[in-house]
Amino acid sequence: MNDSLSRAVLQIDGEPPPPGDARDVAPGIVWLRMPLPFALDHINLWLIEEDDGCTLVDCGYGDGATRTHWQRHFETTLAHRPLERIVVTHCHPDHVGNAAWLAARYGCTVTMTQGEYLATHALIAGQAGYGSADVQALFARHGMPPEHVAALAARGNHYRRGVPEAPQSFSRIIDGDVLTLGGLPWRVIAGYGHCAEHASLAAAGARVLIAGDMLLPRISTNVSVWPGEPDADPVQRFLDSLAAFEALPPDTLVLPSHGLPFRGIAARVAQLAAHHAARLAELQQWLAASRVPQSAHDVIPVLFRRALDVHQRFFAMGEAIAHLNHLWRHHLAERHVARDGTIRFTA
Repeated sequence: MNDSLSRAVLQIDGEPPPPGDARDVAPGIVWLRMPLPFALDHINLWLIEEDDGCTLVDCGYGDGATRTHWQRHFETTLAHRPLERIVVTHCHPDHVGNAAWLAARYGCTVTMTQGEYLATHALIAGQAGYGSADVQALFARHGMPPEHVAALAARGNHYRRGVPEAPQSFSRIIDGDVLTLGGLPWRVIAGYGHCAEHASLAAAGARVLIAGDMLLPRISTNVSVWPGEPDADPVQRFLDSLAAFEALPPDTLVLPSHGLPFRGIAARVAQLAAHHAARLAELQQWLAASRVPQSAHDVIPVLFRRALDVHQRFFAMGEAIAHLNHLWRHHLAERHVARDGTIRFTA
């Protein structure tokens, strides 16, 4: 990555709050951090102070360890004040996992986009192309070896472990909506590519963006193809989504779901665009140098230069397919579908 761009992304001073504790990060906004049982070992959650309670943005993974930390926050951070509203940026387990549980405790509404609400229910039920068997079949077509497919199958419905229950009703938001939170107007910015209909929240007057997973300070968010839309180009959707963030005031404080808050939106957007351009160029060069057609599984070492566990292989396959689809959609690679349905790519 370009060093000058890296220096332009400014991390704020200080350490994140330990799980179970909290830290003021901006006027009226409190930072919580919850553990995750993955290599990416944490998620940031945001409490916005209201007159008689709080609004919560994202909820943490729906397991016992996270709920133990929540019990401490009920007593200390919230000091027995209610949650008046829950906003969920998207359907991934670390974001929506405790939404139904917290909403039931406080009798409050869960606010999210319709795409993410429906995806949550489809993932729990394993329907509409979101089932484990659907993922296994897609990955097998793209070259994942049988032993790796079997390892995925052995996990079962991994999503339900982090989202034991889904909200049964919700308040819908769409791109451009304005929510009044903590007395401030927050504009919904829809983002695509990482998931169906991600919602970030921008308070332009306060120079604060709750970015969810769309803008992370050190890593690029996962952009994957999944079985329900196997020919999609989520890489292009993600890159197109970044323009809305680049238009925000340059001194905006970005509150990401992972990593530390930062300033320097334009530089970070440039980094992400450069990152994907470099990955795509390497991938195109790999295909050009290859003597035989390449599967998504074959090109994983181009995109991920480290050993991967089962959980990481799941995301790596989705991302490899996404980048190959992007080259194919932009006429920079050819896709070949064999009679048995297996898929390979050439330059």
